[in-house]
Amino acid sequence: MSSGGKRIVFTGGSGKAGRHAIPELLKKGHKVLNLDLVDFPDPNAGVFTLKCDLTDEGQVFNALTTHYNMGEGYEQGYPEPPPDAVIHFGAYARNMIVPDNECFKANVTSTYNVIEAACKLGVKKIVIASSETTYGVCFSEGDSDYHSFPLEEDYDCDPADSYALSKLCGEQTARTFARRFKNDIYALKIGNVIEPHEYSNFEKYVNEPMTRKRNAWSYIDARDLGQICNLCIEKSGLGFQLFNATNTTITTKIPTEQFLKENCPNVPITRKMDEWEAPLSNRKIREVLGFVEEHNWRKYYQPS
Repeated sequence: MSSGGKRIVFTGGSGKAGRHAIPELLKKGHKVLNLDLVDFPDPNAGVFTLKCDLTDEGQVFNALTTHYNMGEGYEQGYPEPPPDAVIHFGAYARNMIVPDNECFKANVTSTYNVIEAACKLGVKKIVIASSETTYGVCFSEGDSDYHSFPLEEDYDCDPADSYALSKLCGEQTARTFARRFKNDIYALKIGNVIEPHEYSNFEKYVNEPMTRKRNAWSYIDARDLGQICNLCIEKSGLGFQLFNATNTTITTKIPTEQFLKENCPNVPITRKMDEWEAPLSNRKIREVLGFVEEHNWRKYYQPS
């Protein structure tokens, strides 16, 4: 770990987002402990996984003061103190993995447990995963329209499903604890996560654009999400914050405002949008944290 690196506990790091985000954090010199129920998928990544049930608050408190690996931990000669930062991605990743009530219960409980334990152990930087689904269309019954474009962090979120509801509860939990403990808790409204091998799907996404309405014609490259996590670690003093964690560019062949006016004619556009700005806008994370996307989808698929 470099002198500038932080000690980070990352929950759910074996999942679709975490398996790419953690390597990006390691590249920045951070030291990462993964809390998950399954091992990190890359055995050569140098990531130790502690099996932890996040719905058990006692396990969470204990895990936040655990050595970061078996080989070196006990050699340092003293117990591990609480981490510099906690990044909480561990959750049921969508509806219809388990029954709705279990999805809601587990996601809300685990988020509460992680935030409370981190705050009471004195952790000053916590990042949690919220979701694009909170904007209310992704898991709606049938075809729904958004209230307005662009989708930004002050949007009136009114989802109709248990997963998105659990994420809204997580956002409010973060806000509550940030106010009480006067620390930084940033909630990332994460878009549809795209792994490197999934750019093969963009031919369909771009040429059949209405298949992407539920994702607001937006996405987040899993590696860029790792960059966002690092930017959150580096930027302190903001208290509670919501950030759309998405890439910058709409996934269409038609510029943004023209596309939205043609395909969502009843949805108002509330400000001038950049020519190719994603409807699920990351303007705040660009302006506040300095995010610059590295993985624009056009690098991997060129539409005809």
